Amino acid sequence: MEKSCTMLVHFDKPSSAAEIKEALEEGDAAAKVRAMKQAIMALLNGEQLPTLFITIVRYVLPSEDNTVQKLLLLYLEIIEKTDSNGKVLPEMILICQNLRNNLQHPNEYVRGATLRFLCRIQETELLEPLIPSIMSNIEHRHSFVRRNAVLAIMSVFKLPGGDILLQDAPEMILGLLDTESDLSTRRNAFLLLFNCAQDRAVEYLLNNLEQVASWGDILQMVVLDLVRKVCRTTPEQKGKYMKIILQLLQTNNTAVVYECAGTLVSLSSAPTAIRAAANCYCQLLQSQSDNNVKLIVLDRLMELKNTQREVMQDMVMDVMRALGSPNMDIRRKTLDISLELINPRNIDEVVLTLKKEVVKTQNRELEKNGEYRQMLVQAIHTCAVKFPDVAASVVHLLMDFLGDANTASALDVIYFVREIIETNAKLRESILQRLLDCFYQIRSSRVCACALWIIGEYSVDVATIESSLTVLKDSLGAVPFYSPQGDEAHLPGAAKEQEKQQRPAVLSDGTYASQSAVADGATASNTLPNLRAVLLTGDFFLGSVVATSLTKLVLRLFDLGAPEEQRNLVHAEIMLYVVSMLRLGESPLLPHPIDDDSTDRLTLCLSVLAKVEDAELRSVWLKECREAYSAMIAEKQSRDSEDLKAKSSVTVAQADDLIDFIHLKNRKGMTQLELEDEVATDLQRAAGSLNALGDNERKLNRMLQLTGFSDPVYAEAYVTVHQYDIVLDVTVTNRTQETLQNLCLELATMGDLKLVERPQNYTLGPGDSKQIRANIKVSSTETGVIFGNIVYESTGATDRSVVVLNDIHIDIMDYISPASTADVAFRNMWAEFEWENKVAVNTTITDVQSFLDHIVASTNMKCLTPPSALEGDCGFLAANLYAKSVFGEDALVNVSVEKQPSDGKLSGYIRIRSKTQGIALSLGDKITLKQKGPG
Repeated sequence: MEKSCTMLVHFDKPSSAAEIKEALEEGDAAAKVRAMKQAIMALLNGEQLPTLFITIVRYVLPSEDNTVQKLLLLYLEIIEKTDSNGKVLPEMILICQNLRNNLQHPNEYVRGATLRFLCRIQETELLEPLIPSIMSNIEHRHSFVRRNAVLAIMSVFKLPGGDILLQDAPEMILGLLDTESDLSTRRNAFLLLFNCAQDRAVEYLLNNLEQVASWGDILQMVVLDLVRKVCRTTPEQKGKYMKIILQLLQTNNTAVVYECAGTLVSLSSAPTAIRAAANCYCQLLQSQSDNNVKLIVLDRLMELKNTQREVMQDMVMDVMRALGSPNMDIRRKTLDISLELINPRNIDEVVLTLKKEVVKTQNRELEKNGEYRQMLVQAIHTCAVKFPDVAASVVHLLMDFLGDANTASALDVIYFVREIIETNAKLRESILQRLLDCFYQIRSSRVCACALWIIGEYSVDVATIESSLTVLKDSLGAVPFYSPQGDEAHLPGAAKEQEKQQRPAVLSDGTYASQSAVADGATASNTLPNLRAVLLTGDFFLGSVVATSLTKLVLRLFDLGAPEEQRNLVHAEIMLYVVSMLRLGESPLLPHPIDDDSTDRLTLCLSVLAKVEDAELRSVWLKECREAYSAMIAEKQSRDSEDLKAKSSVTVAQADDLIDFIHLKNRKGMTQLELEDEVATDLQRAAGSLNALGDNERKLNRMLQLTGFSDPVYAEAYVTVHQYDIVLDVTVTNRTQETLQNLCLELATMGDLKLVERPQNYTLGPGDSKQIRANIKVSSTETGVIFGNIVYESTGATDRSVVVLNDIHIDIMDYISPASTADVAFRNMWAEFEWENKVAVNTTITDVQSFLDHIVASTNMKCLTPPSALEGDCGFLAANLYAKSVFGEDALVNVSVEKQPSDGKLSGYIRIRSKTQGIALSLGDKITLKQKGPG
């Protein structure tokens, strides 16, 4: 729809002008309603109905039906009221007379609807004769008429020359505010003063400070808008308006409280103001039941956390009350905010709250307990890494969940245990003993593998090794694992094999077993020890981990100098277990045979067990493995501390800053808030020039030229991307010596972009400039294109002229930012996401590390692979990159690149995965464009 209209009418099929005209001339009120709807939709869809106007004047204007009159106003709104020169058409005089009659109509609905229509008229010539009738409606008995009369006066006041036509309007509106009882009318009246006579609005507000708290919510919202505007234009008067904001904070209306908090944050950085705003947000977080409202409030708290971390650290427990919500997005965002606010003062309270929440997840009636428990475990892990002293109070509680049916949650627990047992030597003995006690409950293969590694590495004395061997042997059961004479019933597929043969099973003593006996054996396999049950499913990777852990325990017995008889017995038993696992791999009844990697690993364990006396071999297995893991943990902690420093790298004070002694200031009756605000304002004023210079530099970098210098109209745009909104500030300059009329900026979008409103027409004199603002909504992370043209009419030209604009490409880099995630979460997302874009490496860069650095810089992503894993000069590199968009989308990238020995060029692939197609394709296009090299 090219023409604007304030109402959409259902449109089935178009009617001809003759049919519409006939219905208007001969039909009743219902037929006229249908005909008017057809006429309105035809005009909105670009059809021309020049002969219809006189018919409507003759047959529709006299109608007394309210619906017909409403449709008549819509029709009058969309028809062309001016000629090609911008002059009002003569026949519009007929409309003026009808509008004057409507403004004096005894029916208040007709008056109010006509006044609302006048708010959308931009032609001063049509409104000028109606002004006395508009002003007279301010004193109408019905509030519906009065409130629309005020809006009509405001719209006339904003037109060119409107302030001259309505010179006495502000005084009348002030008198109306003193006597009016209808809240909506008072709100419209104050809004008129706010927009058209700001000094009068400020005067009225200051004269009625005591009554502001009793005003209605919609009027209080306008008051807050006025306060924001006045405080930005005259910051020195901020103190007296702060009292109004604090007064409105005590109201019961949640919308007003929310706006008050936002106003406080935008106007002041004083700790008292920030604390008051944060308190309001936390109260809204508790009192509101709408999840969308809670998410919006959490976003505001996140912004406060980024700018006022010290104040927000005292509010962390109030923020964590939002964990009581069952919504996972709210819980996740709450934990993200809380974990960045922990410090030595509040860590104990935070961890205690997290422990209580973990205990609550044992209630099986609650939904998504496993996912929530996983989030809590990760949060506790983060707390324990930052503050190791709290690990002792949580690690034993979390180990109760190692047997959790949610594998992801159990994995997070075991990874947490693995890191704590390495970094906290005092807890090693108790953690290991607790792990051995609950090892029988673990049924997940991946959790078992990590637990086995911990047992093999940290069993460092003879007594602990004996306990560990006992637990592992009980979990494995008796050997052999596979026996053709009878134990095959425990294997998967054994029962199916028996059913296929349909004959009795022959036991080792020569007797026959019935079919029910075989079924009983299959059922019994469900009660097998945990390690044996997993091994019998064909998981030989776990078998190799079992063999490795058992081998380490044997080697450590020899290293500790245990009695020879004990060593030899354990040595023989472990070799028997390894051989039994190799024999199990040859069973034809398993789902698949043993893989080559597991065979090699088991064979290696046998070779090592055959050379247990070799001291150098024991050093490799018992010392260097632990040292490698210790180095990995130290590097991880170093990277985490660097990230933390980068997030909090805010200059508190410069060496030559002025020292401000607040207690020596002349208070002059100022409140604590006013005093703190004055100090903060002085500091901002001192640093304001540098910030303004930086803003100007960034603005120049984002300026785009839309037309050429030789075009009759020159245009350039400044693009501002703010999360879901794109704002185009287009400066248009008339480079000709003629007046350009009906100049319009016509824009269109491609991709997930949507133009919010169509810019209006303007008239530009010779050499004049005009700044036009266009708002565009963004719905997903996708590279979009904005294109369009400038259309105008010049004197002497019969046709409209068009200047085509250069395309504006919205870069995906404006939406994504580097982020971190755990390796487990990265792998889970990689397996889950369905959209993949595979880009072949094609670059002039010859060094693999330089190519990775270039890709990281070009895509605004973070490399998750630690630097130690990228070291070396093997000519091959594989790394994982991660970023997060402002819409919460995850972007995963895997870079696998190899240097060819023949020509030294790089080859390989860059794989992008995401949940949505847009980010995968757009990021792939960005990499394809940028991967050539810096040149």
